[in-house]
Amino acid sequence: MNWLDDVSWDANGLAPVIAQEHDTGSILMFAWMNREALQLSHKTRQAVYWSRSRGKLWRKGEESGHVQKIHEIRLDCDGDVILIKVEQVGGIACHTGRHDCFFRKLEQDQWVTDQAVIKDPHEIYKHE
Repeated sequence: MNWLDDVSWDANGLAPVIAQEHDTGSILMFAWMNREALQLSHKTRQAVYWSRSRGKLWRKGEESGHVQKIHEIRLDCDGDVILIKVEQVGGIACHTGRHDCFFRKLEQDQWVTDQAVIKDPHEIYKHE
């Protein structure tokens, strides 16, 4: 049996993925992978995701240069969530130019941004 068969893929052939910074434990982002994305991530040791909005593979950092070098790939107890422990090149995981995608915190019934922009997204993504 192929190791990819141990993943409980959803009806669309996807599994949720959490990207965690390997040295700090910080959660950087959430995304999706299909079989091909997981296989490529394992093979290249760089994160490849499935973009649901674009309907295609998305190689993290392909435009920004902020690739995620994979240190470990883990599967949860039910086989339905993937955790990848990564080194975030450039220190920016979020397309908003922040360190991670979880920069809003709920305080007194309001979302408060508690993370500064490291680099203007217009400088990172020239086409935007």
